Amino acid sequence: MKPLRQVSAADVAELTEALRGALAGGDAVWPVPAEVTDSSATGSAATESAADPVPAIVADDVALVVETSGSTDAPKRVMLSAEALIASADATADRLDGPGRWLLALPGHYIAGAQVLVRSILAGTTPVSPGEGPFTPERFAEASARLGADAPRYTSLVPVQLARIVDRAERDAFVAAALIGYDAVLVGGQALAPELAVRAEALGARIVRTYGSSETAGGCVYDGRALDGVSVRIADGLVELSGPMLAEGYLGDPERTAATFTTDARGVRWYRTGDLGELGPDGTLRVRGRADDVIISGGVKVVLGEVERAIRTVPGLADAVVVAVDDAEWGQRPAVAATGAAASATLAELAAATDAAGLSPAARPVRVLRLDALPLLASGKPDRRAVAALVG
Repeated sequence: MKPLRQVSAADVAELTEALRGALAGGDAVWPVPAEVTDSSATGSAATESAADPVPAIVADDVALVVETSGSTDAPKRVMLSAEALIASADATADRLDGPGRWLLALPGHYIAGAQVLVRSILAGTTPVSPGEGPFTPERFAEASARLGADAPRYTSLVPVQLARIVDRAERDAFVAAALIGYDAVLVGGQALAPELAVRAEALGARIVRTYGSSETAGGCVYDGRALDGVSVRIADGLVELSGPMLAEGYLGDPERTAATFTTDARGVRWYRTGDLGELGPDGTLRVRGRADDVIISGGVKVVLGEVERAIRTVPGLADAVVVAVDDAEWGQRPAVAATGAAASATLAELAAATDAAGLSPAARPVRVLRLDALPLLASGKPDRRAVAALVG
């Protein structure tokens, strides 16, 4: 057993050194937002509440603990080994143009941010950060200019960040040059709207759509194709993943660990993602949506993720979020929340989009709510619970 240290994600230099030590077999690291760090703690994890004690020690094979930021599930503390982190970083480098220099655009207490630091450590490079404060396209561009051109340039974003950059880049040459200067822009955390992807690629951006989670040490499927060493299967309609980058389990939650990570008859360990998906004839993965986002509308199953994907093809609705609302006759129906003038799209236009996607009439939205801004989680993902409360 060894200590588990909380480290402020706001101090990138300290977190990087802590991760460097963890990868070498030292104390395990738990990156936390600055406001969570217990200044009175002496290097070990602090107790959040009497009812929810945080272990001060973990197993020797644990290097990193990250708390998930799911938009529907309760937070989970995922334990990752050094081997899993290194396997993920190596597989990413193999799929891209090799090791390179990274812009840290996401907080280090999320797996996407932590992996930028891990990849930088293994590449022997120093990541560049836009610094503290809100993320803006201007700060992104200024930080990008400090990366240099002596190695491949990479960054990892969530769709809302990419949307802000693209909006600005379409009328600001400096921001556009920063975006297209990357050899790869990894975009994950949630589905990337087709309209946004088209706009980014029209500017010349090299977008890589990633799929994965904290439980897989970050993205492990790029543009629908598994990274080297990763296997994908569909079991009972759910996506399951295996490979050397799987987490050890959940901190202090053996029951959830046993339910989520299974071992087959051949001794292969699998992670049940909770996502609905299907594999194409060439092995390409298509994620349909969350299994817990399936509603029954008029006796028909409707996957809200598929409705959302269809709605986002409507010009101006790239940020649309689809949630369920109660209906006395149908049980539940899809409803749409969006920002901007496009939120005035008619129900007929939305029905045309879902029909064109091959969805059933039960998938046609029955309500549109225009918001000044979508509620977001700290990770940048839509806060679907908050959206549902507003729409309902």
